[in-house]
This record gives sequence, C-alpha cells and structure tokens, in this order.
Amino acid sequence: MDDMNLPRHYQSLQERYPEVISALEALGTAARTQGPLDEPTSHLVRIAAAAAIGSEGAVHSHARRAIAAGASADQIRHAVLLLVTTIGFPRAAAAMSWVDDIIDGPCGAAAGRR
Repeated sequence: MDDMNLPRHYQSLQERYPEVISALEALGTAARTQGPLDEPTSHLVRIAAAAAIGSEGAVHSHARRAIAAGASADQIRHAVLLLVTTIGFPRAAAAMSWVDDIIDGPCGAAAGRR
C-alpha cells in the first residue's frame, strides 16, 4: 500500500515518530516472513486477532492490506464469519461491519474482487 492510501492518523504518526514506525514495520515484516503463511493469509490471521480485541482501526488496516495482497472479499468475510463461535456474534458482527467499510466503502477497495 502506498503512502497516499494510508490513513491520515498513521501518516501523522510516521511524521512525528519515524524511527518508531520504521521499527514497527520492520518487526511486522520479519514476523510475516519467518513462516510458511503467504501474505494474504497472514492478513486474515491479523484481521481475526484485531476483531478479537475489538480494534476497528486494525481490522480496517488489515482488510485493506489483505485486498492489496490478493485476498478476495469473500475470503476476508469468511475469516470474520469463522469468529462467531470463538469471539461471539456481537463482536464478529461488529468486525464484519468494519470489513464492509473497506470492501463496500466509498473507495470500493475490493470492487470487482467479490
């Protein structure tokens, strides 16, 4: 994802704390590349974790990144649907609405990939 598509708040953090954000991004890359999961799958896992802790921003972020890495809207929605029995319906439904913000939102991040 290029810098123009990053949320404004994240861009602000990058400007104020470039070394911290750089280190955070390097840690994420290192963790992702240490195992056999492909990039789209790694974002689906992180969507699930973000949903479990109720982090709307992280669900948005990883939904955007999952789409950019090649995950389909159906795969993303399925990953969230699977959470119903683990994190409960209300939290999974909230996460689905956050995913839908990205998939069906004004930018139509997944247009044509459903």
